Amino acid sequence: MTDISIVAIIPLYNGAKWIDGAVRSVFAQTLQPDEFIVVDDGSTDGGAGIAIVERLARERPITLLRKENGGQSAARNFGVAHSTSALVALLDQDDEWYPNHLEELVKPYHEKRDRPLALTYSHLSHVDEKGLVVRRRLLGGWSPKQTLAECLVNDMGIQPSATLISRKAFDVVGGFDESLSCYEDDDLFLRLFRAGYDMAFVDKICSFWRIHTGSCMHSDNMWRSIRLYMDKQLREFPEYKDLIVRRFFMNAIHLHLRSLKAGAPLMNSIAFMREIGPLLPLRHRLLLAGGAPFLQTEKRFELARKAGHAVRYGTVMSFIENIIEAIPKSSRVPFDHRSWPSQKWS
Repeated sequence: MTDISIVAIIPLYNGAKWIDGAVRSVFAQTLQPDEFIVVDDGSTDGGAGIAIVERLARERPITLLRKENGGQSAARNFGVAHSTSALVALLDQDDEWYPNHLEELVKPYHEKRDRPLALTYSHLSHVDEKGLVVRRRLLGGWSPKQTLAECLVNDMGIQPSATLISRKAFDVVGGFDESLSCYEDDDLFLRLFRAGYDMAFVDKICSFWRIHTGSCMHSDNMWRSIRLYMDKQLREFPEYKDLIVRRFFMNAIHLHLRSLKAGAPLMNSIAFMREIGPLLPLRHRLLLAGGAPFLQTEKRFELARKAGHAVRYGTVMSFIENIIEAIPKSSRVPFDHRSWPSQKWS
């Protein structure tokens, strides 16, 4: 690319607790962006977050845009539409970049490639609410997917705050799907893959992802968005139905257990698993029926884990299988598909 101008975009919604750190991480970049935009998505915190951005804008130029609340996807699209740079660097309000983020992610755009490059992305760290590291290298050895099946059987493994996206490619595929408030990033990156663009993985830790009880993964809208995205994939790729349904069911269990440990509400995750249960193969429906009682509290989960020696197995499905084996047959809950909710989302 001959034009490597960069716009940094942060969507802001009631983010007074985090926005100072996010903005200052942009200020600290060894390669400064050509544009810096913060989009207030109809915050309802009395302007607390906006006041912080306005104060920081006296130190370095920041364009503060305001719009009615429409969700993070709409805020990102709005920011891109009001920018002119060739590359888009997204940063969520509760995440931060390490100083080398832009400098490292722009390098592949200088290289000659057989296919146009849609995005670069890097490793990132997982930190808790206090900013303390939980896991240093969150993505492990993940690299860009090479087949559609790989994209559908697992998440794309790319966090928006860890990316640098081609503006041209972003516009070609239509940006973020604004009906999604979760998995909107996975949806965008899948569409870029399907459009034939190249992706480059930078094997360095260039940002951190803060996971806390206020994250979208614990919100009520998240589960509705997950179902919308799953239905979208089922419509577009019906031949991969079993892979898609199993993936989202397994993801729901992972999110459920994460919420369990965080003390977040559980009913939405349980309802979601029951909702998609009838779409699962019979074996997995039986496993869910037997293992569901042990997903209610963290104490039950730990008891089942120890009883079934699930640690040595490494997959959630093996964990559930061992739960069932640990339950006396006389006390197992019978499975009756007629008692489950309909497959339609309401």
